[in-house]
Amino acid sequence: MNLLKALAKVGSMTFVSRILGFVRDTLIARVFGAGMLSDAFIVAFKIPNLLRRVSAEGAFSQAFVPILGEYKSQRGFDETHALIHRVATWMGVILVVVTLLGMLAAPWIVTLIAPGFRTDAAKMQLTVELLRITFPYIFFISLVSMAGGVLNTYNKFGIPAFTPVWLNVSMIASVLFFADYFDDPIKVLAWAVFIGGFLQLAFQVPFLKQIGLLPKLDFKRDDEGVWRILKLMGPAVLGVSVAQISLILNTIFASFLITGSVSWLYYADRLMEFPTGVLGVALGTILLPSLSKAYAGKDDGEYSQLLDWGLRLTFILAAPAAVALAVLATPLVTSLFYYGKFTPLDVAMTQQALIAYSIGLLGLILVKILAPGFYARQNIKTPVKIAIFTLVMTQMMNVLFVFVLDLRHVGLALAIGLGACLNAGLLYYHLRQAGIFKPQSGWGLFLLKLSVALVVMGGVLYLAMGDARAWLEFTLIKRLMYMCGLVTLGAASYFSTLMLLGFRPRDYIRRVNR
Repeated sequence: MNLLKALAKVGSMTFVSRILGFVRDTLIARVFGAGMLSDAFIVAFKIPNLLRRVSAEGAFSQAFVPILGEYKSQRGFDETHALIHRVATWMGVILVVVTLLGMLAAPWIVTLIAPGFRTDAAKMQLTVELLRITFPYIFFISLVSMAGGVLNTYNKFGIPAFTPVWLNVSMIASVLFFADYFDDPIKVLAWAVFIGGFLQLAFQVPFLKQIGLLPKLDFKRDDEGVWRILKLMGPAVLGVSVAQISLILNTIFASFLITGSVSWLYYADRLMEFPTGVLGVALGTILLPSLSKAYAGKDDGEYSQLLDWGLRLTFILAAPAAVALAVLATPLVTSLFYYGKFTPLDVAMTQQALIAYSIGLLGLILVKILAPGFYARQNIKTPVKIAIFTLVMTQMMNVLFVFVLDLRHVGLALAIGLGACLNAGLLYYHLRQAGIFKPQSGWGLFLLKLSVALVVMGGVLYLAMGDARAWLEFTLIKRLMYMCGLVTLGAASYFSTLMLLGFRPRDYIRRVNR
């Protein structure tokens, strides 16, 4: 299997999802702006999303995929299928309980996550109502994540990558066609989240059936594989929770800032999620099964080479994205969100948060490449220790930036970015110290050439962009045309410079056995 081809496939599917995500957020910004309604929905949607990242895409995937890969390579199909039956059954039972408790405890959860909302009774009540509608999303999306882990392990990368499209389609359709049917139009988004979760799960079922791995109910409790997954999930939950706790604390800080702060951070984060999803999630998705297979086969050389390949691609693709987000912050925010109730103040505040976030983009994506280096070896304790230290340091930076330096919501974004860089640096250090990763030769020259290309691209974009304030006066068509032109120009200048310096795509083709 060609990993570069697999990356392109996963990345392209994720790209479609992210584009629809931008359409979704543009509609939300236009209809609801960045005020009380959007703040309430973002908090209500963020809570099940945080649980999803902890239970499904985080701790569960880190524990499940390596063991599933081991079963696939070393045990028969029947044992692997039985493991999937039992994991799906017990996961479903736990999720039903969690969902019901979450809906009942909605007022206390909102108080915990956004205590600043208590000063506004209407805002608090609306957020609780929205949370009760969105909370079942955790049930659907956790099962979606499990199905995605199975499909990825069997090299069906495109299906899980395309699956999030259905959430965006649901939300876009709800805003366009159904908002007027609700007394509180913002509630249409909460119901769209519920429906989107169901659609994502329904979409994956036929593909699981196609490979003969559709789960069935099996309540056997003494399965060795299930217990191994649970043992790994313990520290994994702690490790992933640390990262999510950092996001929760940011929401708590933001809830005490001026109205709109939660929304400004959300829209800036959405722009950040484009490269982290298209590249970071895609690379992490295809690397984890391959690393798990190399570890199970005791092929240390292949293991190290896979990590080296992933790191080089990350630098080549993530570094220019970070520079472009910082240089083109105002044009990007204006082109995507400056419509309807989204004001020039909202543009300025979101632009500031985006620049702060962009400082940590490379770190955010590197974490998604370096962490699987531990997970594939079923070593979750080391990333957990690093995550806890990173959490402490991030909150210290929050206090410094928000309360001492008075950077407000920008300080929260900056702390997240710098914390991600610290996390990535420590993961790399421990991989090297443990002898797990041995870099291939030529990294110094590689980084030097890359820096030259970044300087060229940044300069070209800055000069071509013109006066950032003028973008507020452009029509929609003019903004989009100029934005497409800038993106094309930036990409052309960057990759042309790399080609002149000797970079060739064929050098990054990487093949592994299925």
